[in-house]
Amino acid sequence: MKHLPLQIASTLALGCATLVASAATEAIGKDQWPFTATPRATFSEPWAMTFLPDGSALVTEKRGALKHLVPQDGKSRDIDGVPEVAYGGQGGLGDVILHPDFAQNRRIYLSYAEKGDGGDRGAAVARATLDVDGGSLSDVEVIWRQTPKVSGGGHYGHRLAFGPDGKLWISSGERQKFTPAQDMEANLGKIIRLNDDGSVPDDNPFADRGGVAAQVWSLGHRNPLGIAFDAEGRLWEQEMGPQGGDELNLIQKGGNYGYPEVSNGDHYGGKPIPDHDTRPEFIAPKVTWTPVISPAGLIIYGGDRFPDWKGNAFVGGLSAEGLVRITLNGEEASEAARYDMGARIREVEQGPDGSLWVLEDGDSGRLLELRP
Repeated sequence: MKHLPLQIASTLALGCATLVASAATEAIGKDQWPFTATPRATFSEPWAMTFLPDGSALVTEKRGALKHLVPQDGKSRDIDGVPEVAYGGQGGLGDVILHPDFAQNRRIYLSYAEKGDGGDRGAAVARATLDVDGGSLSDVEVIWRQTPKVSGGGHYGHRLAFGPDGKLWISSGERQKFTPAQDMEANLGKIIRLNDDGSVPDDNPFADRGGVAAQVWSLGHRNPLGIAFDAEGRLWEQEMGPQGGDELNLIQKGGNYGYPEVSNGDHYGGKPIPDHDTRPEFIAPKVTWTPVISPAGLIIYGGDRFPDWKGNAFVGGLSAEGLVRITLNGEEASEAARYDMGARIREVEQGPDGSLWVLEDGDSGRLLELRP
C-alpha cells in the first residue's frame, strides 16, 4: 500500500488551530427547549432528507425506499427507479441531495451501499432525473464507487454535498478496516471532491497521481457522517470516533486527519490510540466528544427563523439522543447547547422557511419540525 508521505502531512498541518475539547454538556430537557417540536410524518429507518423548491421533500429509508413527502399534510409516496441497495448493518440507501441547477435539470444524487463479488460491499453514488409528478427516476447513472469493496457492513459514510464551487463532495468511511484511511490506493477514509458527472477536477490536491488518489481532498477519516459548508465557503465535517473521540473537523485541502494513527478515543476493547497532541503532523479536530454523541447529519444554519443561531452548526446525536448546537467563530468551534430529544437523531436539515427539521432513527422514526 502507498501512504501519504509524512513530510506532506506535516506541512499541511502547519497553522492548524488548537484543539478545543468538549466536555459532556448537560442536555436541555423538553420543558426548557427554545423551540417547539411538531411531528409531521413517520418513516421506517429514515436516513436523510432534502427539500425541493416547492417546499415538498425527499426522504430516504435505509431498506431502499425514496419517499416524496408533502410536509403540510404528512402524506408521502414512493419514487420508483431507485438502484438496488445492499441492506444490512449500517448499509442501505443513504443520502439524497439536489443538483445546484435542479430547477432546470431535475437531477438528484443518491448514495447507497451496493453488493460486490463474494459478499463484499461498498458505497456508491448515482445521479438521476426526478419526475415528481410521475413518481419515478430516470437516466440513473452510477458516478462514484468506494474502492475497494470489502467485507462487513459498517462505516460507509457516504454523506453528500455540493459546494460553493459547484463540485460534488462525498464523505467516504474506512469501512472498519482502519489502514485504508491512510492508503492513497483506496478511496476509503477520505473526503472526495468530484465534478457533477463524477469526473475528477484538475485542481484536486492529488490529481497528478491519477487513479482513486486523484479523487481525494483529505484523508485520515474514520466514519464521516456529516459534511457542510459555512457562509465563508469553509467545509466542516463530523465523524464517529472509536471508543471515544467523536470529532468535528475543519477540512483543509490535502489535509491528513490522522486516523488510525491518532484519535482522541481508543480502540474497542481498550487498546490505546495516541492522541492528536502526540502527533502534530496530523490535523487535530476542532471539537472532540468523550463520552461520544455518535454524530449523524450536519448542517450550518443560515435561516432567519432562529436569528440568534445563524452561522451555528447542528449535529444529530444517535447515542446522545439529542440535537447538538455548535458555535462557529471563524476557524474555531465549541459546543453551545445540547437538546434532549428522547430519541436517536439520524438527520438534521433546514427548511425553506428557516425551520429546523430532524429525523429520528429506527423503525418508526418521526420527522419533527422545530420552530421558535
